[in-house]
Amino acid sequence: MNLTSYHTPHKFTKFGLLACFSMVLHLTPTQCFAQDDKSEVSQALADSRLSTFIQGGYVYQPDTDIDGSSANFRAYRFFVQPGITYAPDRTKSFSLALGYGYDDYDFNGRDGFGVLHPWDAIHSLRLSAPVRFTKGRNWSFFLVPTIRFTGEKDADVNDSMTGGAFVGFAYRINERFTIGPGIGVISQIKDDASIFPVLIINWKITDTLSLETGRGLGATLGPGVSLNWKITEQWQLTLGGRYEKLRFRLDDKAQTPNGIGQDESLPVYGGITYNFNPNARISMVGGIEASGELQLEDKHGNVIEQEEYESAPFFGLSFSYRF
Repeated sequence: MNLTSYHTPHKFTKFGLLACFSMVLHLTPTQCFAQDDKSEVSQALADSRLSTFIQGGYVYQPDTDIDGSSANFRAYRFFVQPGITYAPDRTKSFSLALGYGYDDYDFNGRDGFGVLHPWDAIHSLRLSAPVRFTKGRNWSFFLVPTIRFTGEKDADVNDSMTGGAFVGFAYRINERFTIGPGIGVISQIKDDASIFPVLIINWKITDTLSLETGRGLGATLGPGVSLNWKITEQWQLTLGGRYEKLRFRLDDKAQTPNGIGQDESLPVYGGITYNFNPNARISMVGGIEASGELQLEDKHGNVIEQEEYESAPFFGLSFSYRF
């Protein structure tokens, strides 16, 4: 699920959290923070300087009613992200990841968005280059520049481009608790750039229960805050939630030529993950898309139509593999 523009420069917002987490999407929490020598990540870095990874998933959102009209829509969402990591030693790593997202909308109805049929398939292309290094056993620092293009197939590339960076650090208080601040700057399509602080936590509450910000299981392959219960070495249950926002450029053949579309929501989800081994996993996920809102703007950013949509179920599948 990807998701009216409430944010302003220099103001902390939920969108800021999403933007930050999206930039570190392919990094697991243990890769962001310093770990002891027995961690799987440290061992992997010791065994090989160069590694590759791929992750992705699919989510389906069935017919969802739009408030205040007879219209409804359904959505099919797909995302895949391959990448490569170079770790010359245990204290530093450099990654490059290229992600592609596809969000296909099907509108129906006799009024509102059902008549406007404002957009169809949205394509997202993102490139990020995370850098991580540690000092001693307790300090980790990271920088994540990113650039992305989000729009319909024939949307102007320059008008669909956004970018920014996230920088931060984390301190491992003990083997169970790591915390750290960060700050990010992300530009947006025909809107003010967002500057936001972020707090990242990796808390191993018990040997089987943990609370994490970062990648997360992902209702739509996106990041968030998740509570994870490790049942066995192979099986894990997850409960999570996050804020999501997808803002994109329309092409010149749309009902609103070169306009701007936006889908915003707050998904709450649960999932079950099977780990084939430390490097490969597959997850089934389902949940509720709450507080959803669609918005259509002209090419100058003036709002044409804005409607909330009812809470709707979604379900899907995600995977990750490192080799």
